[in-house]
Amino acid sequence: MSSTTGNRIQRLFHPSPFLFLALAGIVMSLTFSGWLAMLNNFTIEQANFTGAEIGMLQSLREIPGFLAFTAVFVLLVLKEQTFALISLCLLSIGVAITGYFPSVYGLFATTVLMSIGFHYYETLNTSLSLQWFNKSEAPQQLGRLMSVKAAASLTCYGVVWLGFSFFAADYKTMYLLFGGIGFVIVVYMAMAMPQFQVGHEQHKKLILRKRYSLFYTLTFLSGARRQIFVVFAGFLMVEKFGYSVEQIALLYMVNHIINMFFAAKIGAWIGRVGERTALTVEYIGLIFVFVGYAIVESANLAAALYIIDHVFFAMAIALKTYFQKIADPKDIASSAGVSFSINHIAAVVIPASFGLIWLYEHSLVFYAGAALACASLILSQFIDPNHVYSHTQDGVEKAKS
Repeated sequence: MSSTTGNRIQRLFHPSPFLFLALAGIVMSLTFSGWLAMLNNFTIEQANFTGAEIGMLQSLREIPGFLAFTAVFVLLVLKEQTFALISLCLLSIGVAITGYFPSVYGLFATTVLMSIGFHYYETLNTSLSLQWFNKSEAPQQLGRLMSVKAAASLTCYGVVWLGFSFFAADYKTMYLLFGGIGFVIVVYMAMAMPQFQVGHEQHKKLILRKRYSLFYTLTFLSGARRQIFVVFAGFLMVEKFGYSVEQIALLYMVNHIINMFFAAKIGAWIGRVGERTALTVEYIGLIFVFVGYAIVESANLAAALYIIDHVFFAMAIALKTYFQKIADPKDIASSAGVSFSINHIAAVVIPASFGLIWLYEHSLVFYAGAALACASLILSQFIDPNHVYSHTQDGVEKAKS
């Protein structure tokens, strides 16, 4: 191996904010992707779930997301980086024990434990990445991190597919495997990573600002729309088209192969064209995807819609970088928790209520998703591409073009 290659590898694995977020992303992706890949089959085969029970489980899963604003109070006693590690630890443990409780209430309990770690970490991940990366590099760095997470998820789905296809694996073993690996990585991060500094001391109180109202609204609609995809698109594959756990894993693998190779490019593209254009493309595409879900009768076409839907997830980077541009840097930690809670207001209600609608007519669920995407499209046109936060020396806020 040449000295140049050796130096590149050494720089790659040298402790840095990017490496911390990359390893954390690997933990999050391995554990949550493993949990999600097997969830629909596990709940149907082991716990006899219907649309009503899966909706209730997903509503319970989102309650910690709704309470993400409480992260700012925890930050009074813990540093963000430490809190992130604790959150990843809870996520890993919750996933590891999922297979040991194949019942309605057992799944409710393990899901809530897993979800506490998942949602607090996601809140902190947003805050830390927007603080550690400057505005010019953030879109591409977030895209690179998405590629890392896609590679980890791809590996996870490959293991699920191999385990159930060739090794007669059971759910208990697979959940324990992914949760255990996540826990080991978190221990390594706690021991090997130093405390990285942030550029601005963060406010340790809840902050709601009128000038963030468009961001709050788009975040709310994004959370509602995403829940329809996460809860019911995968359930459609299993219930209506009879997809096996191996087929679901393969579908997820295709999604993450695409993200692994294109997420960083999408991030760079967002940096070039701006957030308004990127979100416009995303929302127009999602309108057609949700209408497609409502009327699809072909298993292969449903799979194609699922893959296209997942590609649009990468464009959600634009909403984060839009907020980074308009926000006071000292507001980022507090606002990350507040916006994550706003994102999950609908998430607490939609899975359970739409689960009942699902029992009556599943197409209505997806038509509602198309309506939410249409509302997002209209509101996204009010984004000012030249609006960037600044302040005068006497502390008076203003927006400069």
